[in-house]
Amino acid sequence: MADIGIDPWGSDDSTDYDALSERFGLERMDLSAIKNPSMLQRRDLVFAHRDLNVPLSAAERGDPFGVLTGLMPSGKMHLGHTMVIEQAKWFQEIGADVTVAVADLESVATRGMSLEQGRKVALEEYVSNYAAMGLDPDKTSVYFQSSRPEVQRLAFVLGRRTNLSELGSIYGFGGNTNLAHVQAPLVQVGDILHPMLDDFGGLRPIVVPVGVDQDPHIRLTRDIVSKTQWFNIRHAKTSGLLVSLSVQEDNKAVFGMSESGRIDKSKRKEVISSVVEILVDLGFADVTPNPSHGTVTIPAATRSDEQAIRNRLLQLERSMGGLGLMAPASSYHRFAMGLTGGKMSSSKPETTIFLNDSIESMKKKIRKAHSGGQPTVEEHRRLGGNTDRDVAYQYLRFFFEPDDSELERIASQYASGSILAGEMKQMCIERAEEWLSELSEKRSQWSDRLEEFLS
Repeated sequence: MADIGIDPWGSDDSTDYDALSERFGLERMDLSAIKNPSMLQRRDLVFAHRDLNVPLSAAERGDPFGVLTGLMPSGKMHLGHTMVIEQAKWFQEIGADVTVAVADLESVATRGMSLEQGRKVALEEYVSNYAAMGLDPDKTSVYFQSSRPEVQRLAFVLGRRTNLSELGSIYGFGGNTNLAHVQAPLVQVGDILHPMLDDFGGLRPIVVPVGVDQDPHIRLTRDIVSKTQWFNIRHAKTSGLLVSLSVQEDNKAVFGMSESGRIDKSKRKEVISSVVEILVDLGFADVTPNPSHGTVTIPAATRSDEQAIRNRLLQLERSMGGLGLMAPASSYHRFAMGLTGGKMSSSKPETTIFLNDSIESMKKKIRKAHSGGQPTVEEHRRLGGNTDRDVAYQYLRFFFEPDDSELERIASQYASGSILAGEMKQMCIERAEEWLSELSEKRSQWSDRLEEFLS
């Protein structure tokens, strides 16, 4: 399993999702914990997550939470890209605000595209389709990395919390990697975390819906956040939770520690008293402070209490001068199959349907698509088709057939041989034509209103 890897910049990644989940510690989706799950969630196409319970709990309470997603303005938008937007739209429908980062700086670093080109592609190829797919402009903010200095400033500050060795371990950077490419992940960290800053919505849970290939960015961000937090929470030795101070260079004075290591007992007691006050306000009557050790024990607290405690401690950290950042949550979707049976790629037009393809172009692509049918009609009637290998069926499953019972009927009849491979392709064409035509019409309606989405 050691050779299983994922690369945010588009190499041929592993699609052994179970192995990836095990290696990188992804949690599998639990539909019983989600009210009104989306189509992608119901079909196990969004298959894993990190801390998704945090934003979902916020949604249930009616508390604010946000979505951060992004786009690389270096090519045309294709079907595979729509999965992230479908997820962002679902989160928006249950109460989230959506921030969209246009990674124009990363595009310069990794694709050699100019900022001017990047802006043009972002608006014409992506934002127009985001609008057509139903994102609400009143709850959506699209910005460009190059024009939001707060992102770059945050990236610079947080860059102190990692090093070249760690970046090499996560991304596989080597001696030949250009420094702009090395810097790009830190800018992504700034993208993910800056919506929590007071000027961009304030401290609240942020969820990042991505394909599993983008998980390195999530891991780096979560690791850096854990290093910045001033208060640690862990399970106590006997029972309950233990809050402890995380003494760092930038909070030593606040926590009452001199350069020589001597502790100012009055300052330390003041900090611990503030923690106790928060815990009592949260309803914990039995707490045991230990100022000399910099800890507070909460015997009655359970894991379900951890997030509420952490939120309040992050607010305390901010009031004391710290960053007060929350680890982002994330959800992960599977990769849709390419038309040729391999990977879908913008750089290989024959592998995907672009959202601005003509109906005739789409039809030709689907007719040529990889099939899960048998070599002859007789064999197909006898043995049935393989839905796992059939592109037309998979596109119905991923994109074009919203009715679960209808999809199940189609799968059953294809597997039994009642539906032929050509008939499956025709069904896919009919639904794709309806889908693309509606999208095109809505794009036209938004063509002169895209500025509504821009920050």
